[in-house]
Amino acid sequence: MRFSLRHLTIERTAFIILFVLLFALATRIATDTDMWWHLRTGQYIVETGQAVNSDMFSHTFAGETHLNHSTLAQVVMYLVWSVAGNLGMSLLTSVLAVGGMFFLYRAGRGTIYMQAFVLIFGAATAATFWSPRPQMFSFFFSTIFIFILFDYKRNGHDRLLWLIPLMWLWGNSHGGFAIGFIFLGAFIVGEFINNILNTGDSRMPMQGIRKLVLVTIGALLVLMVNPIGLEIYKVPLETFGIQELRRYIQEWQSPDFNQRFTWGFVILLAIVIGAVWSSRRKFDWTDWFLVCGTTFMALMAGRNLSVFAVAVVPIATYHLDNVLTSNGWVIQHKEFEIPRRARLNLILIVLVIFGALANILVVADQETVYEGQSMTLPIDAVAYLNDSDISGNMFNSYNWGGYLMFNAPQHKVYIDGRTDLYLEFLNDYFSVAIGSEEWRDEFEQWDIQFAVIETNSGLAEELSLADGWRTEYQDDLASIFVREG
Repeated sequence: MRFSLRHLTIERTAFIILFVLLFALATRIATDTDMWWHLRTGQYIVETGQAVNSDMFSHTFAGETHLNHSTLAQVVMYLVWSVAGNLGMSLLTSVLAVGGMFFLYRAGRGTIYMQAFVLIFGAATAATFWSPRPQMFSFFFSTIFIFILFDYKRNGHDRLLWLIPLMWLWGNSHGGFAIGFIFLGAFIVGEFINNILNTGDSRMPMQGIRKLVLVTIGALLVLMVNPIGLEIYKVPLETFGIQELRRYIQEWQSPDFNQRFTWGFVILLAIVIGAVWSSRRKFDWTDWFLVCGTTFMALMAGRNLSVFAVAVVPIATYHLDNVLTSNGWVIQHKEFEIPRRARLNLILIVLVIFGALANILVVADQETVYEGQSMTLPIDAVAYLNDSDISGNMFNSYNWGGYLMFNAPQHKVYIDGRTDLYLEFLNDYFSVAIGSEEWRDEFEQWDIQFAVIETNSGLAEELSLADGWRTEYQDDLASIFVREG
């Protein structure tokens, strides 16, 4: 079909504006502290052509086994960084985020206006953890999975075999591949019960369920084709069992509903409950497992809010569409628009695109990036460190370990964001960081010659008063202390 300006109806205009705005929402300054150690790992893999299966970036755990399960994502991240730096990281996040929201739109049902309403709250829920890290690849792949599964269940479009190579890509990109198997399990069990009890308006046929079981087995088998081999199967279970994650890392803790970032989740949960309650569709066990399961996951750990959004958005739009159509609230589709309105639609699109480009220019501005990152990262302190002749073993802040790994690679870190490597060692770190009496013994044990830490930390206060230590550098955020003699 030949496209003309008259095809630019308000529906198509709304679709374009929605995704341009979502792109603008996702495009932000890259401030995630974990981004840096992923970049350093990706840099090593690209430069050496070798997988990372042991620690080579710290002096405390040098040579210890550290099975890296994010090789593909880290390589992609570093290659993008090599080309476009901080802006590349921001745009990579935006592309994965908007690509994922597009698949959620495709997995849903109803007019663009209703779907936009739900997608906005879905994005608000998931965007809390949109950042340049391998977990963005998990978000993206999870949306493709949910699209393929719902498209087969509701429309009969069989793309199930694509789930096998997609799982291989996912398994080589991030340990969150377990989400894919959670979705597969929910569909297999839910659709089996739907068939037995004759529930649900749209059901997979039994032969489709059998095929889905075989696809799941195939997806499990292809996982072993990765740099860490069979160890990949341990990753989800071992990650879930790390107590230190829930003790020290905020995103692994239950969400705080006093914080605004949780409001999207609350509203989206209310939308899906109201939609299912009001819908005239039959009770569907697959929907029930997905909603209840991902709600539980989100309440257990804030980082799972995005998983909840991925599973719930297509369910909410599916039932909302039924509510609207059952009550006769239908907006007639228009294939053509009168020329004057089409021109107005085009002007509106151009204005929104210019606004989004203005946002990208802000994110691309080096001074703006510096201001944003310097609020949480020791940029000036590390620049001073690189220009100095300071040497020896370093003690550093946990949150800054990755930044130091990538931006001061000549110095091995004491600790960084690889929690699965350090485990109980985190207890020692936090005890020292608050300035407890054990800091002297810890420094002696690891022969610490200098420290890069927060200026307002308890340890900084101790070092500023301790004999044999001098303040080499200090600003409002970071301080460098050096052992004398």
